[in-house]
Amino acid sequence: MTLDVTDLHAGYDGTPILRDIDFTVDDGEIVGIVGRNGVGKTTLLKAIMGLLDPESGSVRFDGRDLTHESADVHARSGIGYVPQGRDVFPGLTVEQNLEIGEGVGDDDETRYEQVYDYFPILEERADQDAGTMSGGQQQMLAIGRALVGDPDLLLVDEPSEGVQPSIVQSITADLKRINEEFGTTILFVEQNLSVIQGLSERCYAIDHGTIVDEIGDGAIGDRQQLEKYLVV
Repeated sequence: MTLDVTDLHAGYDGTPILRDIDFTVDDGEIVGIVGRNGVGKTTLLKAIMGLLDPESGSVRFDGRDLTHESADVHARSGIGYVPQGRDVFPGLTVEQNLEIGEGVGDDDETRYEQVYDYFPILEERADQDAGTMSGGQQQMLAIGRALVGDPDLLLVDEPSEGVQPSIVQSITADLKRINEEFGTTILFVEQNLSVIQGLSERCYAIDHGTIVDEIGDGAIGDRQQLEKYLVV
């Protein structure tokens, strides 16, 4: 299932943020979106997820035009979303948070088994309130909540933010495993160089609200090529 974003323009309250955004993510790929703070990365994911209605252009997934559809339609079309800052429900238990993700899937209980296989700590703490967990554990929960819905495309915003380095490595490995074992396409936003290099097959660089470069898999290992879009 291919994601096609074409000539996308979007912003907030009349203030333009994104312009002339064109890119494609093919079925089964892992693609990164890189750039400095404030260049429009999170805005782009929100537009793809239906959380922000674009001013013009189109978002198509598996050939279906989702441009002006609501977020729940995007979710039921097979797009999962892990927001920046995790955004779990702190007063609900781990299990209750996962059940919210189940609402967009097909009630397949095996998805819980798979999530617990990736993140055993979630099963161990199923009855614990999400707000009492560490940042890394909450990130695992946010990813798990999206996976319970059985997405074909997973959008992940800043998976390393507020997470200790050892857990970041584990989450990076888990995302790669999810892609390899289920063929889940992953589009992620990141500024952490090690995550970008460890996860991306290729990536797009954004600056001032538009895509300025595509970095292929042969250049992902080039630290200087990536750093010029990450360092102020």
